[in-house]
Amino acid sequence: MSRAARRGWYPLELPALAGRRYLVTGANAGLGFFTAARLAGAGAQVVLSGRSPERLEAAMAAIRGAMAARSLSPVEGAVEPIVIDQASIDSVRAGVARLRHRPAFDGIVTNAGMVHTPGDRLESPDGNELVLATNVLGHFALVAGLLPHLAPGARIVALGSLSSRLSTFRINELQLERRYDFWRAYAQSKIAAQVFAFELDRRLRAAGSSVSSLVAHPGYSISGRTPRVPGVNEPSAGGRFADALQAAWAQGKHRGAEVTLHALTAPEAHGGEFWGPRWSTKGAPTLHTPTRTSTDPAIGTAFWAFAEDATGTTFTVGV
Repeated sequence: MSRAARRGWYPLELPALAGRRYLVTGANAGLGFFTAARLAGAGAQVVLSGRSPERLEAAMAAIRGAMAARSLSPVEGAVEPIVIDQASIDSVRAGVARLRHRPAFDGIVTNAGMVHTPGDRLESPDGNELVLATNVLGHFALVAGLLPHLAPGARIVALGSLSSRLSTFRINELQLERRYDFWRAYAQSKIAAQVFAFELDRRLRAAGSSVSSLVAHPGYSISGRTPRVPGVNEPSAGGRFADALQAAWAQGKHRGAEVTLHALTAPEAHGGEFWGPRWSTKGAPTLHTPTRTSTDPAIGTAFWAFAEDATGTTFTVGV
């Protein structure tokens, strides 16, 4: 065990990942950035996706700088960018077309999403409610396009949330056309992300696939408890002070990413599982029990049909 591991549960030690390839969406900041950075530090080749070329370049510069500071020798192309707007199905499909010309992936982390949701209902370029489109529907189309391009034994890890325990799930009102509420928009989108991930794993197992789908939730991970990274995470002094007051139940995003990394790489993690922090909002990765709504096969089937219609995507597993 390393000296860092002896000091406590962070940082989680990763297996050697040289020769493996991963895609992390929304990797230019927050949980996605630290997930990508740790994967690259373990020797993996990581594709970082995001909407902004400038922010992706800043994230890659930070990762390369951190690796150089630790005297690591990154493999050629350890981190590379791809610009994808998860809210736009056209952008997702264009990204999929480019990615399918590259080597297969050993894992996908569907991390990109809106946390600070708008006060009023907005729509994506495809006419879907914007939060749902960004957090779930874009990933549905992405995974549908890349599933044939995954290596045997690959894992797909979706970002879940504690909010899945704090809201109902109205399968007939996911677009929030009758009544929009910024909290429900976020909570329902995260429940939908979990529903999709668990339904995907059921279909993968039914098809006899070696690919698996899991959910990881990061607990309560906030910027002010996160190390400063120029161009990536730069909270104000006031923000750090306010977040420090929540230290008893909050953790940094670098630690929240540990749960995702565990679900993605640990031998003891398996398809259909739900991983989260030990103390619910913070702590070492541990196996949790998801909500019954998230794992209900009938709800999963209904959401799958809804997502196919909303994205104009036919997503058939095992064919």
